[in-house]
Amino acid sequence: MTNYITKFWTNKWLLSILAGIMLGFSFPPFPFPFLQFPAFIFIFRLIALSHSARQAAYYVYPGFLIWNVMVSYWLMMASLAAGIAAILANAVLMSLVVMLQFQAQERIRNGWMIALLQTAFWVTFEYLHHQFDLSWPWLTLGNGWANAVELIQYISMTGFWGISVWVMLSSALIFQGIQRKKRSLKIGAVIITVLFPVLSLVQLSFLSTPSDTTVETVIVQPNFDSYEDLGGFETPEQTLDLLFNLSDSVRTPQTDVIIWPENSIYPYLTNRDSRRFAPRKIKDSLQARASAWNTSIIGGTAYVEYFSEGDHPALPKRSGNGPYLTYNAAVGFYPDQPMEIYRKHNLVTVVERFPFVHFFNAIDVFNWVNWSEIQNFGKGNNPTQFRVGETKTAALICYDSVYPGWIRKFVQNGAGFITVITNDGWWGDTSGHEQHFAYARLRAIEFRRWVVRSANNGISGVIGPTGSVKKRTEYWTRTAFNYDVPILTQQTMYARFGDWLPIGLMIISVGGLGFLFFPTKK
Repeated sequence: MTNYITKFWTNKWLLSILAGIMLGFSFPPFPFPFLQFPAFIFIFRLIALSHSARQAAYYVYPGFLIWNVMVSYWLMMASLAAGIAAILANAVLMSLVVMLQFQAQERIRNGWMIALLQTAFWVTFEYLHHQFDLSWPWLTLGNGWANAVELIQYISMTGFWGISVWVMLSSALIFQGIQRKKRSLKIGAVIITVLFPVLSLVQLSFLSTPSDTTVETVIVQPNFDSYEDLGGFETPEQTLDLLFNLSDSVRTPQTDVIIWPENSIYPYLTNRDSRRFAPRKIKDSLQARASAWNTSIIGGTAYVEYFSEGDHPALPKRSGNGPYLTYNAAVGFYPDQPMEIYRKHNLVTVVERFPFVHFFNAIDVFNWVNWSEIQNFGKGNNPTQFRVGETKTAALICYDSVYPGWIRKFVQNGAGFITVITNDGWWGDTSGHEQHFAYARLRAIEFRRWVVRSANNGISGVIGPTGSVKKRTEYWTRTAFNYDVPILTQQTMYARFGDWLPIGLMIISVGGLGFLFFPTKK
C-alpha cells in the first residue's frame, strides 16, 4: 500500500488529473466543495516535483482543463466555438498562475512566505479576471461553496474572495507542513482551516436582520423556448398576454412589483416613439397595465437606441432610422412615471460582445473591419435601479449577478433588495442553471439582502440574507408566485469597503514579484 501511495505522490500526471477531477466535483451541483483542499495540495506537490515553471504549467494544464470542462461544459450549448475557446483559454490563464506559484516555491525558503505568495498570486488572478473583456469568473473558488452557506457567512466582510483566501492559504500551509515537516506550519494550517468556518458559525448565531417593511413581489417564470422566434409563439402580443395572465393569476391589489425574466418582452423596445414602430404597441400595453394594476413591472428585453445622424457616426445604421445600438436591457414601467431602462453592464464575451472592440477599432487606422457591425450588444455603464414602493432594486441581468463589485454600486445607492432576471434556457437542462441559482446565494450573504430571481425556464426563487433558499421553482416549468420580500438597508463591511481583500493581496503580489525577479544585491 505504501508503495502505491509513493508512486502516486511522485506521478505528476496522476496528481494533475486527480486534482482536476476533484475541483470539478467541488462545484454545484455536486455537494463536495471541501475537495478543493486536497486538489490544491496535489497541485502544490506537482509544483514541487517540477524542474521549471514551464514544466509545472505543462503538467497542471490537463487538470485545469478537466476542471473547466466539468464545471462549464454547458457553455457549448449556447455557442460551440465560444464555449471551447473559453474553456481552453481559462485553463491557460490558470496555468500561468501556477508558473508564479512555482517561482515562490523555488526561490523562497520560508514556508509561511511561500504559502502567502501562492495565495496572493491566485486571488490576484481571480480578481483581475473580473476586470477585463475576456472575463470568465465562473470558476472562482468561492463559487464552489455557494451551497455550503453555513460555513461562509464571513463573506459579508470579505466578499467571496475570502473563500479563495481560506482554501488557498490552508492548502498551501498544509503542503508546506507536509513538505518541511515543521510543527509551526502544521499548527498554522489547522488554525487557518478551522478559523474561517468557526467565524462563520459564530456570526450566524448572532446575526439578526429584522425589517419593518416588505414589498409584495410577483415572480414570473414563463418558460419560453429560447431557441424559437418569439419564444415559440406567433406574435409578440401572444407572449405578452401569457406574461399578463401568469402575473394576474397570483397578484393582489397590494402587489408592489411584478418581475419578468431576461428576454421576456418580444421582439424589442426602442427610444423611437413614432407609432410606425411596432414596439410602440408593446410599450403602450405595458404602460397601460402598470397603471391599471397600480404596480411596477420589471422585465427584460432587447432595447434598440437610435441616435441622430450627426452623433456616433461609426455605429451601424438602419435605412431611414439613423445610427443605432442594441442593448440587453431591463425596463421598468410604473403607474405614474415614464419607462426606465437599465443596460446590461457585464456582457458574455463573444456571445454578447466582441472583446476589446474599442481597442481594435482604434488601431484599425485603415478601416479594414467595420467593428461597429460586429460588436454585438452595447455595454451599459450606469447602475440604474427601479422604484418599488418606498425602496428600489437592481435588475441584474444574468451574467451581472456573478460580479459582486458591480452589484455593490446598487447596494450603496440604496437597493433594498436585489433582483436577478435571467434566461438560463440557452444552456438546456445542464449544470449551468443550477450553478447560476446557487451563486445568487453568495450575493445575498455578501450584502445581507434578500435576492429575488426570475428565470425564463428556471430556476426562479427567493433567497434570504443568510443565503437560505426560501422559495425555489422547478426547471422547465411555466409558473408564477408571489412573496413578501423584506427590505433591508444596513450596509455590510463588504458593501462599505468593497474589494479590500483582493486589492491588498494584489499589492502583496506586486511586492512578491519584485522580490522574486529583482532581488537586492548584497
